[in-house]
Amino acid sequence: MPTTTATTTVLYCRDPLNERRADAHFAGGGPAAARRRRHGPARRPRCAARRGPRAGGGAGAEGTGAVWYRGWMLPVGRYAELDAALHRRGAELAVTPEAYRRAHELPGWYGTFAGLTPVSGWLPAAPGEVPDPQRLAALAAGLPPGSAVVKDYVKSRKHEWAEACYVPDLADPAALHRVAARFVELQDEFLAGGVVLRAFETFVAPQGAAAEVRVWWRDGVPGLVTAHPDSAVAEVPEPVRAAVEALGCPFVTTDLALRADGVWRVVEVGDGQVSDLHREVDLTAFVQLLTTDQALLCTPSASGTTPA
Repeated sequence: MPTTTATTTVLYCRDPLNERRADAHFAGGGPAAARRRRHGPARRPRCAARRGPRAGGGAGAEGTGAVWYRGWMLPVGRYAELDAALHRRGAELAVTPEAYRRAHELPGWYGTFAGLTPVSGWLPAAPGEVPDPQRLAALAAGLPPGSAVVKDYVKSRKHEWAEACYVPDLADPAALHRVAARFVELQDEFLAGGVVLRAFETFVAPQGAAAEVRVWWRDGVPGLVTAHPDSAVAEVPEPVRAAVEALGCPFVTTDLALRADGVWRVVEVGDGQVSDLHREVDLTAFVQLLTTDQALLCTPSASGTTPA
């Protein structure tokens, strides 16, 4: 009796300098690795690095069913446009636009991870719109006294730490407004959702371990533990399974860091399709996240931690 082999289709951004190949940032573990595992075609939709696929992206994906996207972060609106374009061609994204928003933007996941992540608050704002000092002060009043970081719904500007990220004292409204205004200015048209304040917590790097670790989850199961892309060595964190399961998104990353008091904290949650890989990750293991039944991919240890 003939058997049917399920296929997995992955959409990769095209290299803007050579449209016959996938974007070099993702190509290392992308189309070639997927084809070697014989889990279906690897498509390369046209897209710009910061702007996402064109509305007509995904050509050639007709009839492929659920499609994984693997590429640069997309604004939630652009992601929804990609999903709509695929629907017109008889396909759909494996992660719905609603699930993408929930994992990708802080207001979508924050409530689920309350208690596991620094206290936060946010104000919706359009690109170029700086909340006035009074609104920022009211937002700061909902955080613990002390310092904080400024970001948008998706990203911070940690590389401009002093001028556009870190607020030494929330009780200083002038400094808070100055940092927030500079952040909005530098984000320019790429400001995502609005302005976020997050209470600052001091994290430490365990001896011989990374300052942060990234856990990749498929359908609520931790399938891969890696160092954060800015770190060098991975360390297994305590699980956050209950929160990830409650979030209900099919492909999620959680970045965790060890607070100075020895408690693991969730620094960030993201959609796995647009999360970056550490340079030393086994790319075959990553491909398995998208192509292998999770029941066979990863079994947590009896202690509740997840093998790296």
